[in-house]
Amino acid sequence: MADSPSWRQRLYVVIFQSDTIAGRRFDSALLIVILASLLVVILDSVDDISHAYGGLLSDIEWVINGLFLIEYLLRLYCSPKPLRYALSFYGLVDLLAVLPGVIAIFYPDAQYLLAVRVIRVLRIFRILKLRQYLRQADFLLTALRGSRQKITVFFVSVMSLVTVFGSLMYVVEGPEHGFTSIPRGIYWAIVTLTTVGFGDITPKTPLGQAIASLVMLTGYSIIAVPTGIFSAELHYAMRQERPAGALDKPCPACAKASHEAEAAFCSRCGNPLFPRADDATQR
Repeated sequence: MADSPSWRQRLYVVIFQSDTIAGRRFDSALLIVILASLLVVILDSVDDISHAYGGLLSDIEWVINGLFLIEYLLRLYCSPKPLRYALSFYGLVDLLAVLPGVIAIFYPDAQYLLAVRVIRVLRIFRILKLRQYLRQADFLLTALRGSRQKITVFFVSVMSLVTVFGSLMYVVEGPEHGFTSIPRGIYWAIVTLTTVGFGDITPKTPLGQAIASLVMLTGYSIIAVPTGIFSAELHYAMRQERPAGALDKPCPACAKASHEAEAAFCSRCGNPLFPRADDATQR
């Protein structure tokens, strides 16, 4: 008869494994506590609510912080490698969620640091098992990696443009019109080029307004460039995905490894994947 698992092992299954009934219940309860904690922090930042229900919110916060502390200690206790968990990403997230409350015991003013707990919402991706969404996020990462050189060149070009335009506006408009330095002019050029238009600095001279018009037109003409680059790379990354039941037939022309199940031509270059009957006869 096999030895029954110890209490520590059962606790590990409940806390760290979400594919069991007990684990899912624990994760669901933890998610409720996390969202309640976020709600308390958000409500406490509103002056009217804080003045009216500050004591109640503080009591709820201490209870929630106690639950988080117990959870963190239990994770350290039942983890096979406590130090590895403590130094992992989620271990550091858990520590940051607990640490402000512990500090607040000795330094009451440190309660403002409780807003750090917002990062615990990252756990939702693990608790809700959003694997299909995280899997699709791989396409975004692939597209970003594929387009990083083109986008880097684009941003270097944009920074060169805003530096030139900002310097021109500093010379043309001068400090009397708000362009007190070249960095201030570069800030205006970025705001204008991106069509944000805060309006805190505006050109007053005819020449400055002409330069501003040129910057606006330039912004409209180049603002879609990084979107097009990224979209092209994303489309290519999605086409590279191996579909279910894919055909393991490399293209003889471009060497693409797999294709759709009933494909006769390469989806990348259009070359025939199989020799035609007349070609085989001639051979």
